[in-house]
Amino acid sequence: MIDDGTGHLTIGELARATGLTVRTIRYWSDEGALPPVTRSAGGYRLYDAGSVARLELIRTLRELGLGLDHVRAVLAGETTVAEVAAAHVAALDAQIRTLRVTRAVLSSVARRGSTAEEMTLMNKLARLSAAERKRIMEEFVAELFHGLDSVDPEIQDRMRATAVDLPEDPTPEQVDAWVELAELVQDPGFRAQMRQVIEFNAADRDSAAAAAGRSVWFPMRLVQLASEARERGIAPEAPEAAAILREVVGDGDPALVLARMESASNDRLARYRELLTRMKGASPAAVHREEFAWVVAALRARLAS
Repeated sequence: MIDDGTGHLTIGELARATGLTVRTIRYWSDEGALPPVTRSAGGYRLYDAGSVARLELIRTLRELGLGLDHVRAVLAGETTVAEVAAAHVAALDAQIRTLRVTRAVLSSVARRGSTAEEMTLMNKLARLSAAERKRIMEEFVAELFHGLDSVDPEIQDRMRATAVDLPEDPTPEQVDAWVELAELVQDPGFRAQMRQVIEFNAADRDSAAAAAGRSVWFPMRLVQLASEARERGIAPEAPEAAAILREVVGDGDPALVLARMESASNDRLARYRELLTRMKGASPAAVHREEFAWVVAALRARLAS
């Protein structure tokens, strides 16, 4: 303390009183957060008891991660500590979400032994914002239904309502699922396959069978019969298989049914459904790949005979 009866403190005395370094205090003073109350005859900065309290507040705010701009705003009365704290909480939440995604990406890279190129793509796709992920899926769905008015409204609503977003604390498996899904729905080949399925649905909606509910009943009954046939060891090309097909296809055109089956039961479409389920953290639902494969093989055998 300067012995002039004013009670003023030099920057060194202020450092000893607070435990901070002279260098730190000088920096904060230079940045305008802790202006000196006056200067000595020699030009040295001088502070008072109020400066000690101000310095403690600066230290607390800085330790909590606030930048000097926010610190100065609080000290100038332009905002309150509560308002700054709320804004900082939001910023920290965003940082925490980013760190969680980073952790999941790195865990996935380590588990899969990814190359540098794979890691770069994975990181890029995983870090997309929720709005960007939503845009990718909305563009995908919009292309599928463009110009088609007779598609089953339930299918349209279900696909348009599909929310694809990583949870705040994603698992490496969910990051993997999103990366693969994002690549899949942006692939022109896959989009063409999905479009064909939607076009078949639109055509079926115009038929009396679909109006009577056959479009829902048909795959359920087909899976049941194919499952029973496989359990009995009936090969797709066996005469018994033809009888099973007639029970479901009836007088329908086998070639047309085969085209629909091949469009709706391909592996990439099944994988798409699995990825959507995995994104939600659930176990993939049964996709009946073996049953549909049996029916496709049986139809091909029937058409070839």
